[in-house]
Amino acid sequence: MAEISALMGALRGQQIPFVEKEPLSRHTTFRIGGPAAVLCLPETPAQLLRALELCREYGVRTYLLGNGSNTLFADEGFDGAVICTVDLRAPITVTGTTVSAPAGASLAAVCREAQKAGLTGLEFAYGIPGTVGGAVYMNAGAYGGELKQVLSRVTFLDKDLRLETLPVEELALGYRTSRFETDGGSILEAVFQLQPGAPQAIEARMQELMARRREKQPLELPSAGSTFKRPEGAFAGQLIEQCGLRGFAVGGAAVSTKHCGFVVNTGGATCADVIRLTDEIQKIVEEKTGYRLSREIRVVR
Repeated sequence: MAEISALMGALRGQQIPFVEKEPLSRHTTFRIGGPAAVLCLPETPAQLLRALELCREYGVRTYLLGNGSNTLFADEGFDGAVICTVDLRAPITVTGTTVSAPAGASLAAVCREAQKAGLTGLEFAYGIPGTVGGAVYMNAGAYGGELKQVLSRVTFLDKDLRLETLPVEELALGYRTSRFETDGGSILEAVFQLQPGAPQAIEARMQELMARRREKQPLELPSAGSTFKRPEGAFAGQLIEQCGLRGFAVGGAAVSTKHCGFVVNTGGATCADVIRLTDEIQKIVEEKTGYRLSREIRVVR
């Protein structure tokens, strides 16, 4: 495509790191996905802004990616620019009881910095395999906690690429959703408001939750975490197990035998395998229980 070639020339001229025809399976925890026409790896907010401006200038569609822990790319790949934020790694800073972190920082790293500073409130997020940006985007949560409980404000580029900072009350954070899903925007930084705590107690809680993850979840196989959203009044994993679907497989994609709420890549799974499997799960669960499951993973075609 002429537009892609022109974009790559402009990125090269601006010294913004990128890779051509990069397999997206290397950048998602599912280990599934064809090549991106361009994988852009900005290292500063200025480079991110410029990359987005260039994509608009040359008419190239974009997809913002963090750690790829909740994303399923098509087998054909993405015929545009995937802009990955993992290299946006400004320092994580602690000021009093607040922690500021760049979009590309891992949640685990933020939790560790909070623990070292004797700040409690983020323990639930330790072990969530995502970046700060991705976690804000979907209001990530686990073990009874979610980001909106500890988030103070977020700085981002809005859909018109203007810099904006909003308090948590204006981010429309709900169950695995936020204003960024509907309004767009590129998250740059998040500030968390925590509480003083004992470092040893915080560490103990983090390790307790990580042990529970290892015991209950199929961390030994590639997946995108919980495959379905929790339906009101029930749990997706329990419904799937109730329907006798433990181990149910299509191609290389299967319902985990360890936790039925996870679809795992048992080896060589394709996006098509996962889609067919999840469609079949939705159909069977609805027929047998009346519950309609919704996919939590983002499918990008």
